[in-house]
Amino acid sequence: MTAPAKDFAAQPLPPWRRAVLKVGSSLLAGFADQSGGGLDPRYAAGLARFIEQARAQQREVVLVSSGAVAAGRSRIDAGGNGLVLRQALAALGQASLIAFWQQLSSVPVAQVLLTHDDLRNRRRYLNARASLRELLRLGALPVINENDTVAVDELKLGDNDNLAAAVASLVDADLLLIATDIGGLYSGHPQRDPGAKPIAKVAAVTPELLQAASGGAGALGTGGMRTKLEAAAKAATAGVATALFCGRDAEVVAALAGGTLHGTLVAARSDRLRARKQWLRHAPASGCLRIDAGAAAALHQRGASLLPGGVVAVEGEFRRGDVVELRAAGEGDEVLGRGLVQYNSVEVGRIKGRHSREIEALIGFGYGESVVHRDDLVLVGNDAAPSPAQAAADTAADAIGASPQSQSNEVLP
Repeated sequence: MTAPAKDFAAQPLPPWRRAVLKVGSSLLAGFADQSGGGLDPRYAAGLARFIEQARAQQREVVLVSSGAVAAGRSRIDAGGNGLVLRQALAALGQASLIAFWQQLSSVPVAQVLLTHDDLRNRRRYLNARASLRELLRLGALPVINENDTVAVDELKLGDNDNLAAAVASLVDADLLLIATDIGGLYSGHPQRDPGAKPIAKVAAVTPELLQAASGGAGALGTGGMRTKLEAAAKAATAGVATALFCGRDAEVVAALAGGTLHGTLVAARSDRLRARKQWLRHAPASGCLRIDAGAAAALHQRGASLLPGGVVAVEGEFRRGDVVELRAAGEGDEVLGRGLVQYNSVEVGRIKGRHSREIEALIGFGYGESVVHRDDLVLVGNDAAPSPAQAAADTAADAIGASPQSQSNEVLP
């Protein structure tokens, strides 16, 4: 029995252009008499329709889906629940999980498996980020899961709720949607406490709230609510709001496409743009790129990415994914901006002053046309009061993760 979603009055979802949707096993695992114990589309079909409707509204959705272990159990007769067995079942079930979502989707579905190491290693983090950005550009639906088959305890993200929060930060999402088997967060256990009241909004996830959600009589709901609140807290720190809703209620799911939430909304601690810019402003820089006047104008006035044609000189040694400072060529030490560099110092030295289309010919491969992408760049000085064009470019880039640049913005030597 699930707690009734109708307990939660309608409230508007925050504006969003890119969201991460997390779907747990309780919404996917079927019953042996109906689906062989594998995956059941009864609830997933409604969530898939929401994704399709969001795409029709020019929005992007990244899906974090559980269910691989459940799918694996339906393919082989194996008892027990040990770690090694679960890793094997996840490997057996991954193909079925992707096929399951592909049957419900009209666009290509892409499987992405991540571990904690992928998110803490700069290079692998940036590679995962670039791959997901490209999948979204191609119109695919990324379906993400933890790589349980190779992850050991010390490298595991822990659960798919927390994985979804990490992915929301990774892809610069505006919103984290967590589909649960109950209506949302309650003041007490909704099935044990007759006086439990729905909590529509949470301004901040406090230690007291987490403790109350840990389980037992009088706890805040069921279905791992603590991990969902932990994920919401992590997302809030990155400037991402979280919506908890009942994925078993077709009307609740359908309302999401219209911008209406029947559930619990956990507020972001600050807007995502400010949170990311604050991090970039204060992260240690590993090197410096000197850029010409044309590139500086393109960054400040048109919201462009930094392309190789605008780079005049490289200072210091840095790796792909490090933070670098951007300074004007030959004009002292004033910092114009800071950002994550897409190429290491040797590679930038080879492609500086050249056109983006020459990158692969010069170094043998390419991570994209920009040296520093606009999504990974914070401007200093003028950034506090951008021009109207800059403000519009920032809004567009941070809303949908796309750079406003074009090849026509490139500063040629």
